[in-house]
Amino acid sequence: MNDLLPANISVMQLSLVAAVLVALVVFLIRRRRGAVRTLASVLNNIAYERLEGLIIPKADEGEIQIDHLILTAEGLLIIEIKDVNGAVFGSDKMEQWTVISDDKRFTFNNPQPALYDRVAAVRQIVRQVPVAGRVVFLDGATFTKGVPSLVCDLDQLQEQFGDPDKDSAKVKIEAFIPHWAQIKARAEQ
Repeated sequence: MNDLLPANISVMQLSLVAAVLVALVVFLIRRRRGAVRTLASVLNNIAYERLEGLIIPKADEGEIQIDHLILTAEGLLIIEIKDVNGAVFGSDKMEQWTVISDDKRFTFNNPQPALYDRVAAVRQIVRQVPVAGRVVFLDGATFTKGVPSLVCDLDQLQEQFGDPDKDSAKVKIEAFIPHWAQIKARAEQ
């Protein structure tokens, strides 16, 4: 091995170069992964159509706002986005969830009950179509004590609602189009 290295390079210098190369490779992999998996790219990949900021009647009375309603090959998907940095402590049954980061701590209401209300409102309009809801946490959040049932990250959202076979998915989408038109009409009223 000594014959392969120039005489003036020490083991310490070689270790340093190797560490820098490993760090560079890790950085490039993470950067590429982040670039491929942005919120917009995932939504564009799973959505055949989407509505944003719509207001529809609630299942019981009043109105409810939906930030993102997406037509997917699996049916309709309601998405609530959470962009927080730090460790998130929350569960299905906790009323308040806590985020702890390096420099701050804050709480917010469990977003799942409001998501249930949104799903019920959409189901009230289109009863024959599967309707799902997800609270999507972006990359800055980590759940250290387990992930609540309706929570996912971008990778999981892509995995659950992305369809690699776009041709067969179009057949499913065609069946959902009349119901999608009902939602659009109701949102425009």
